[in-house]
Amino acid sequence: MNGRTMLYRMSAAALLTALVFLLGMTPLGLIPLGFINITVLCIPVIIGTVILGLRSGLLLGFIFGTVSTLSMIGLSMTPPSALASALFSTSPVLAILMCYIPRLAVPAAAYVIYKLLEKVRCSNAAAISVAAFAASLVNTVLYLGLMLLFYTMSGLDAQKILNLIAGTGLIAGSCEAVAAALITLPVVKAIYKTPVSKYFGGTL
Repeated sequence: MNGRTMLYRMSAAALLTALVFLLGMTPLGLIPLGFINITVLCIPVIIGTVILGLRSGLLLGFIFGTVSTLSMIGLSMTPPSALASALFSTSPVLAILMCYIPRLAVPAAAYVIYKLLEKVRCSNAAAISVAAFAASLVNTVLYLGLMLLFYTMSGLDAQKILNLIAGTGLIAGSCEAVAAALITLPVVKAIYKTPVSKYFGGTL
């Protein structure tokens, strides 16, 4: 990798990192639908994974987890989740793991699914959309699943988590996955149309 390619890739990763912080630390990362809020923090992570590769995607996933942790302890402009805060007050280690593991799984899932669909000669556009949809769902399922597990391990009232999963969790998770698929594809297509796309190694 020559110096110019490295510079462009590092610049793209830095911009996406800044975007994750901006969306995660302010209300800009939420799409209000009245009874639920949809988060779009997965999207920069998925975009970075598709155009820059798994290593950069994992870095962005780690930043996502860091932002989630900061939000959980009240260091952001968005109100912390009451359920996450309750777990943090009982078991900080488990609460932090809950913030990081699903976020790191997002780029891993996006990368694996994208590459698998490429191997079966699925169109690049379809591969990106499906990978974005699936990676967002992985984040939701893992986050809620770990919350339920850790609540049980910590002796907290796990019924609250079951109510969340049965209610807004499934609805919000599905909406977030659709939003990820609908937003990721046109953004990646726009990036691939720019002159600097040759430094990212992708075509669409």
